[in-house]
Amino acid sequence: MKNKILVIVGPTAVGKSKMAVNLAKKFDGEIISADSIQVYKGLDIGSAKITKQEMQGIYHYGIDIADANCQLTAFDFVQNAKEWIDKIVAKNKLPIIVGGTILYVKALLENYNLGGFKSEKLQEELRKEYKEKGLSFMADKLKNIDKNLANQTDLANSVRVLRALELAISSSQKLSQESDYDYKLFALNIDRELLYNRINKRVEQMFDEGLEEEVQNLLAVYGKDVPAFKAIGYKEFLPYFDKQITKEELICQIKQHSRNYAKRQLTFIRGMKNVQFVDVQNFDDAVNQIEWEVEEWLH
Repeated sequence: MKNKILVIVGPTAVGKSKMAVNLAKKFDGEIISADSIQVYKGLDIGSAKITKQEMQGIYHYGIDIADANCQLTAFDFVQNAKEWIDKIVAKNKLPIIVGGTILYVKALLENYNLGGFKSEKLQEELRKEYKEKGLSFMADKLKNIDKNLANQTDLANSVRVLRALELAISSSQKLSQESDYDYKLFALNIDRELLYNRINKRVEQMFDEGLEEEVQNLLAVYGKDVPAFKAIGYKEFLPYFDKQITKEELICQIKQHSRNYAKRQLTFIRGMKNVQFVDVQNFDDAVNQIEWEVEEWLH
């Protein structure tokens, strides 16, 4: 009998973490974060990392598990997530996957054989090819292998392009079409204008909370050649610190890039299997709808 897992995805700023905590409290669950940035220590404000207070006592996996100079991949997430799911099930609790790094979720749910041959070898080969031939070549390679995945990937972001290539190449080595899990997948969404307003306000709040200081501290400790400075909310600071753009332009860029990312997330989600969209404009109604459906699914 397959383990049941509840999965909550959606664009940035839609309210995924809040929804997951509500569901964990209702169904005695623990939460696994599927976020490629929140894994890193010190990347708190810019990644909108959930706070201890917001967790409301619910145990979260996959947050603050690596230093900012480490490179974690979809392969790492899938391996870790499988172990965390087993731990949660052993406690007779419900595993709840929540996050916006849809590649990670897709790789877990659709049973990609990311270890079909040694993952480190594939990563090394892709990094070497990138250094020799550049980002444009790697982006074209991704388009040739998987055009749909390329359309959903930020082709100006080398980390995301290499991660997508790793998944695209490995996907040809799937163990089976069938998932290892009995999963229920909900995608939270909201009117686009409302979502974009939320994103803009969140970026402004990040600056109020000290995002600039957070980025300065990361630069002082790690330098700019770390995964953090490939991420939205961090990479935009480099030209700002070099006085190439103003603070107003910096804030506008982060807002724009975040909105673009939300659009790509939704495009990717729509291509997933067995996904059910839920409008969260009225959050309480959305909670009630999901709770009712999960109750039916669990029993």
